[in-house]
Amino acid sequence: MKKIVLVSVFFCYALFALRAQDALSIVSASRNRITAQTVSTRSRMLIQDKNGSVSERMFDQYSKDGPRGHRTVIVFQQPASVRGVRFLTMENPGGPDDRWIYLPALGGEPNRIGAADGSRSFQGTDFSNDDISSASRNASLDTHTLLREEDLNGTPCYVIQSVPLDNSYQYSRMVQWIHKQTMVTIKVELYNRSNILVKILEILLLREVQERLSIVSTRMTTVAENTSTTINVEMIKYDDPIPDSVFTTNFLKTGRP
Repeated sequence: MKKIVLVSVFFCYALFALRAQDALSIVSASRNRITAQTVSTRSRMLIQDKNGSVSERMFDQYSKDGPRGHRTVIVFQQPASVRGVRFLTMENPGGPDDRWIYLPALGGEPNRIGAADGSRSFQGTDFSNDDISSASRNASLDTHTLLREEDLNGTPCYVIQSVPLDNSYQYSRMVQWIHKQTMVTIKVELYNRSNILVKILEILLLREVQERLSIVSTRMTTVAENTSTTINVEMIKYDDPIPDSVFTTNFLKTGRP
């Protein structure tokens, strides 16, 4: 009887380890599904408050893989109240991303965004500073578990729970629905440190661009506030040359490569 119990325990442990490895592989495949040296986009952001009023912003985003990982710069173009605001994220292997923001209204030098500021709203939107850089978040920073497989609006998905290894991260867990065929993450539920659902991220529209299935409309909803921010991508270019000097704090300050 003891041998049977030990074998059963070992089998359960092995099955759990296999499912965990499968979950990690699925999440990694989803985040790395598009191969491109660079990505350039122009997007329109629609911010809806709890009364239903909508304000618009336009921004450009530049991304490039570097020797230490993924790098992204966001530059706001419109309206005048946010024009020139620039945000830089640099992947830091084995740890949280390095992030800086430049606010022209304040002048001076770009400000570094610490881990404690990750939960703050990104320029008055439903996205936090952490959310903005989550698309390139290294899968190794979380523990992933395959919860089940199910259809979401008729789409067969893997449902995976990701729990951050860093207890200071703003979310206690993220539950994501990943399309089994395309590996696109089409929905994410975000839970706070009290395990309360606080935000829902939804992919609204996909489009083929340069033979790559690209996300062109995304909505983040803050559950309790009943507010939302929708990002509609109006232009995407893959593999256009982007100078490395764009991904520097000097570019944040000057706006010039």
